[in-house]
Amino acid sequence: MKDDQHRPLHLHTHQRSRFSITHTTTYVILVLLSYAMGYLSHSSPTQQQQRHQVLPQLTPPPSLVSELDSFRVTAQCSNSPVPPHLVFPTILDRVFNNTSPYTNFPPPYLAAFLRGKRIKGWGSNGAVFEHLIERVKPRVIIEVGTFLGASALHMVNVTRKLGLQTQILCVDDFRGWPGFRDRFKDINMINGDVLLLQQFMQNVVYFNATGSVLPVPFSTGSGLEKLCEWGITADLIEIDAGHDFISAWGDINRAYRILRPGGVIFGHDYFTAADNRGVRRAVNLFAKMNNLKIKTDGQHWVIDTTSTKTNLIPKK
Repeated sequence: MKDDQHRPLHLHTHQRSRFSITHTTTYVILVLLSYAMGYLSHSSPTQQQQRHQVLPQLTPPPSLVSELDSFRVTAQCSNSPVPPHLVFPTILDRVFNNTSPYTNFPPPYLAAFLRGKRIKGWGSNGAVFEHLIERVKPRVIIEVGTFLGASALHMVNVTRKLGLQTQILCVDDFRGWPGFRDRFKDINMINGDVLLLQQFMQNVVYFNATGSVLPVPFSTGSGLEKLCEWGITADLIEIDAGHDFISAWGDINRAYRILRPGGVIFGHDYFTAADNRGVRRAVNLFAKMNNLKIKTDGQHWVIDTTSTKTNLIPKK
């Protein structure tokens, strides 16, 4: 009978103990979460701070560099850069089986599907091109993201005006993007193959630039990695392919590895409605990781490595 009377009291005491432990555990978890949130909010730049990162970049703290190392591109590259005058022959050998893609172009079966010229670009005639080409006087330019070649052909005109013998490589898969033919219905398709590369080549032929412009028709990621592996480098590199953060981040990092010491890398769409999620975010993070300064010229971002780039290909 006494055992029966004491059992509820024992049970009640046990429940209070469990409640006390649970309450304490919850409190500890909340404190840890508050600390973590405070740390993250302190570590992550605010939107207002990001808008002022066009100013000279500060050296990132060692802890940040360590955390960001996982995002670096470390594919193996050649230690013997190809001389500028051998860049085109190397691409012709590696990509086109030693035959110019412009030979006998366009073939008869394609001629009826192509326009004499079809030029369309975005920010392709900005003053930044002339500013940089006049200063850098590049022997090799690499354009990452070409579409129909508007900016590449504009750069051809600038180099001609300055009397430069410049070779331009255009890295692009020439597939456009899903649905782009809704806006460019005149770009024909044959058996599922959109004729974007062919129309680009036709534009190059029309402007008599076949000796200055050569396509590298692969995805920007695989194309840039191969150029690095083959030892292809450039004095000036333009980035204007995918505008989401992941695409822009990969293109900038891979392109920087094939930029000659003292060269310039630049790109379009730094100022957009999605600046903190796309190109601008990628550019700012890249500059922070590498202690580089960002300048702007119109809608373009510019990173000049004249005084900061000392090692072309990191040894990793």
